[in-house]
Order: sequence, then C-alpha cells, then structure tokens
Amino acid sequence: MNRKTLVLAATIGLLAPVLAGCGDTDGGSGGDAIVVGTTDRFTASEEEPAPVDPAYAYDVGTWNILRQTVQTLLIQPRGDGAPVPEAAESCGFTDSGNERYSCTLREGLKFSNGDPITAADVKYSIDRALAIKADSGVFALLSTIDTVETQGDREVIFHLESADATFPYKLSTPVAGIVPEGSYDKGKLRDGFDVDGSGPYTFETEVKDGVLTRATYIKNPSYKGSLKVGHDRIEMLSYESAEAMGEALESHEIDVMTRSMSPEQVRELDNNSDDTIDLIESPGLEIRYLAFNTEAPGVEAKAVRQAMAYIINRSELVAKVYGSQAEPLYSLVPATVTGHSNAFFNKYGDPDISKARQLLEEAAITTPVKMTLHYTTDHYGPATKAEFEQLSKQLNDSGLFDTDTKGAAWETFRPDGQEGKFDVYGMGWFPDYPDADAFIAPFLDEDNFLNSPYANAKVRKELIPESRRQADRLAAAGSLNKIQDIVAEDVPVLPLWQGKQYVAANDNVTGTAYLLNSSSTLQLWELGRGVSG
Repeated sequence: MNRKTLVLAATIGLLAPVLAGCGDTDGGSGGDAIVVGTTDRFTASEEEPAPVDPAYAYDVGTWNILRQTVQTLLIQPRGDGAPVPEAAESCGFTDSGNERYSCTLREGLKFSNGDPITAADVKYSIDRALAIKADSGVFALLSTIDTVETQGDREVIFHLESADATFPYKLSTPVAGIVPEGSYDKGKLRDGFDVDGSGPYTFETEVKDGVLTRATYIKNPSYKGSLKVGHDRIEMLSYESAEAMGEALESHEIDVMTRSMSPEQVRELDNNSDDTIDLIESPGLEIRYLAFNTEAPGVEAKAVRQAMAYIINRSELVAKVYGSQAEPLYSLVPATVTGHSNAFFNKYGDPDISKARQLLEEAAITTPVKMTLHYTTDHYGPATKAEFEQLSKQLNDSGLFDTDTKGAAWETFRPDGQEGKFDVYGMGWFPDYPDADAFIAPFLDEDNFLNSPYANAKVRKELIPESRRQADRLAAAGSLNKIQDIVAEDVPVLPLWQGKQYVAANDNVTGTAYLLNSSSTLQLWELGRGVSG
C-alpha cells in the first residue's frame, strides 16, 4: 500500500514490534463488530472430531481460537520475551534445579458461566490432557510433568520429572488451558466447536457441513486477567482462497485480512497508492520444511535424503515463489532465535549436483529416484502449489530424481502424514513459544508432532534434557548446535525457508501492530476502532 506499509523490526533473539496501535487503551470499546478474514479452514470430521479441544488442538488456527477463549496460567507478553502471569497472580521455580514450579491464581477468577476457578480446575485440565494423550501429540508439551499438586484453592505446584527451564513457556500454550470439569470429560475429547473457558472472549459459531464458517468473539464479562480488551465484538470469517479474502477487504465485508495472503497480494498491497488500507509487515518465526517417513522404502536410505539436501536451491525457491517475503533456512531453528546454527549450509554448502550424484553412486542407489512430493492445498497459503512445483523441477532437472507433486486438503493430508502414508511431504511450523526448544523437541523427541519413526537416542536422552537444564538460553547453545548438526547429517526433515508475516487492515482499525506476535498468535483483544486517515 503505499497503502501505508508499516514494518515492524526485530532484535536478535527477541522479536518485538516497535509501532504500537494508537486507539482506545481503556478496553472494551463498543460499536459494530470488527470483522477479521482468514483462509484457515476449521473442520470437524470423523478423523478429527474435536478440533478445538485444548487436549487435542495443535495447529496455529485452532490455537488462535483457544488463545482468545481459554485462559492459561501464563501468557506471552506483547513484545514476546519470557511469559508473564495471566490466570496466575505469580509463578516461579521454587528450587535451584528447575524441577518444582509453583503458581498462585488470581483472586476471583471465574469461568464465563460464572463458576469460580480454583487450583483443582487447573490440575484437572492438565491431568486431563496428559491422560487423553491425543494423537495430535500436543500432550508432549507437558511431558516433563510428573505430578500436579494443589494447596488450598489458589496454589498449584508442578513437580517435574526432569529440569525444564522452558516449562513456563509450555504453561502459556493452549494445551495448558483451564477448562471446567462439567464441560470436558476426563477421558474423552469434546467433539465439535464449542469452547468453555475464562479467556477475554466467549465464542459463538456458525457451522455448515462440519466446517466453521463464522466465529464470533464476544467480550467475556467474567474475565479477570492481564489483558485489556480493545473491542467488545470480533467476528472472523473463513475464506476458501486468498483472492476471495482480498476482495472482501476491498469491498469492506471485512476490516482485517490475516493469514494467509498470497505473495502477489502482498506485493500489490505494498505498491498500491490507496491510503485507506494499511499493510503491516512484521518478523515471524514460521518455517517450512520437508518431512520424511524414514522407514518408507523410497527415502529410507539416508543417502537419498542427503542428495536432496545437496540439490535443493533454497535461494532460487524463495526468489521464484515468495520474493522478499521469505528467507532461505538452513536449520530447524530460525536465524533470529537464540541457539540457531546454519547446520545444513555448513554440511552441504551451495547446491551441488555432482556431490549428490557421487553420494547416490557410492550408496548404490539406482537413479533417477522416483517419488511423489505431497503438500496441503488449503493450510499454508496459496503459494504452496507453486513452491512444490519448483521443488520438483529442481530435483528433476538434476537428472537424479523423477518426482511429481500431489496436493490434498488439510483434513486428510494431516492424518495421512501422521500415519506414514507419504514418503516425503511438506509441512509448516509456527512455534509453540519463541525458544529453540520449540523447533526441536516437537520433531525429534518422543511422541513428536510428526509421529516420525526417526529416533536418535543421543538427541532424546542427552542433548534435549541437557539444553532444558539451562535457564540462560545462551548457555544452551552448545547442546542445541549439536542437535542441529545431527539433523543435518541424518536429514529426517529438510528445512526450506523462514517467512515474514503480514496483516492488512482498514485504517480505522487500531492495534494491528500487535495483532500477531512472532509465533503467529492472533491477539484479537488488541483490535479497536479509531479515526481513519
């Protein structure tokens, strides 16, 4: 735009917007609803009947629903950094070994139905997520918990199996959300889109054929926490395409456009002279990567995966598909996060087909290696298809691979990937919290998000626990770098790029600079109405 393009800066290891929203700071302005558009698709199906149960949900879209509606003891602050109290009045480790963590609840907490919240509700919610052990793998975020103890109505004590300096971050994620026992069974997930909690908003839905088409967030009069609610009513509409969402913004059907815009839309908005719409660019921690079923015959041989690492040209991929909206990534850990190393570049350097050929010959791999590159058509944005066509072309042009591409909707793509039906497939990741551990453990630890058969004992038993013992995250860099080197050697995943994130909004909407944090968490409470121009 020039459409007043607002660029939010980042510092190394701590991403923080430098432009604040300029509107009502008292919270709770009334008026008409602020309408937000998204291309996220929310589906309740036979395969995934409980998409927004905190004990199951584990993608950025459903987490964004829960962060508005279900309180956690801690929350990520406005500009990132260490978590701060939310439902809790205070929290902290009570021992020198980072194995005992205690929180005291705020006085007067209530669920949206008016029932009081006690320490017993916190314990119930955490124990429930661990007991259900949903196949989404989200429970693994709480895996270091041994027991949860309560003392009186307001104190909760977490006894950990091993030291975990990242535990406060994990308590700020939706899987640790506090839910009422009367609405959520101890041993069963809650089907559908109903949500009961104590967050800043209550939640009303319109559903058609199992698909959530409209969500309405209404200011929760019982809410008591650290957040100031900028507007009483937020509506969210889900669109089938970025183009349809863009047309809705132009026609004022929506006030705000969030993920995922196409690269073409971002470029057009950046260059357009219409000054009634603001484009906000901010640093993000979203990454994209290829995941491998390391037990599948086509990619079981490490040499095949390493050859792909030699061939794929990240710079060319980014330039042809995403332009300035992404950067090549050479590790699971993004470049702006403490503990990052360029492990893949250090091992493979610039693309080198001759080294890939030599590697395959030495391993007696018959070429061209045939495989299908699978991707999701409706979850990571409209450029995903072009990205996989480019990846396929790079591999095929080497003469060493014979690949094709195949897309599928997220509702089938996600479970098929977990069930090992793909040899290689494309995934994205929005971190659970802004720490290197959130880019390592979900892929490499037991009960990992991918349900990957790859297991490295040194990573799981030694290096991950070693890194978690370090409260000073700089001191964990040695262990984290070793993990990244092992990933580059074994290639259970192949990182591709790290993206920026964008919001477009009518210029009478305030708070857009803080609508997304670096983990792509929507903070709808920041939005308000102001004066256009």
